[in-house]
Amino acid sequence: MSTDTKTVTYASYLDLDRLLAAQHPSSDRHDELLFILIHQTKELWLKEIIHEVRLAKRLVRSGEVEPAYKALARVSRIQSIMTLSWDVLATMTPADYMSFREGLGTSSGFQSWQFRTLEYLLGLKDASFLAFQDEGSAPMAELKGALEAPSLYDDALSRMAAHGLAVPDEVLNRDVSQPYAPSPAVEDAWLAVYRDTARYWELYQLAEKLVDLDDALLTWRHKHVLTVERIIGGKPGTGGTAGAAGGGYLQRTLQRRCFPELWSLRTRL
Repeated sequence: MSTDTKTVTYASYLDLDRLLAAQHPSSDRHDELLFILIHQTKELWLKEIIHEVRLAKRLVRSGEVEPAYKALARVSRIQSIMTLSWDVLATMTPADYMSFREGLGTSSGFQSWQFRTLEYLLGLKDASFLAFQDEGSAPMAELKGALEAPSLYDDALSRMAAHGLAVPDEVLNRDVSQPYAPSPAVEDAWLAVYRDTARYWELYQLAEKLVDLDDALLTWRHKHVLTVERIIGGKPGTGGTAGAAGGGYLQRTLQRRCFPELWSLRTRL
């Protein structure tokens, strides 16, 4: 059944009635609307990022590496916008936030299933985050699917092997639901790519696109930590998280790398 495009309006196409009615502050405090909108916007951008990363995965896995560059470049641009959004949230003072914080209850960004899905898609596998979703729910299914499937990095390593580079079988055939462990042999393979870029041009360009993603994710995390510290200092976050306190979860995330050998090889070049 075709849609009569003559009846489509800007508001109906974008479903603005539902979109603009989706903000439900728990208080009458002015800044709570900003807090809600920042996080809702983040979730919308995460939806698009996941959409693009899944396209890139399919393309890389099928050997269409160059067409994947566009999707990965788009993700990096979106990541930049998401990082800048912390500056908007940082206009909210500690007093502003504390005036409505109690209404957040046990909710926390820690529970964002889309963010965890993205981490899984990029190769940061940690099954403990499944505990934050309801068994049998759609988010749980999405998370489990991403956890148990090869990551974008796994797809890239498979392409390296297809190019004849020495990626160990134990890496190619590992349990992809487990955290990835850096491999000296994989670092050697990437080093070969970087030392002969003309021969391995598509892999070299893919590697740099992956570093762009990892760099942007780390920048986002760093700005997140600073924003949290600016607004709540070292207090625990909602939902019982450790907040920005030294050694807490947010600080530890700054050490995580989705594509570790792409960072470590640089010392050897």
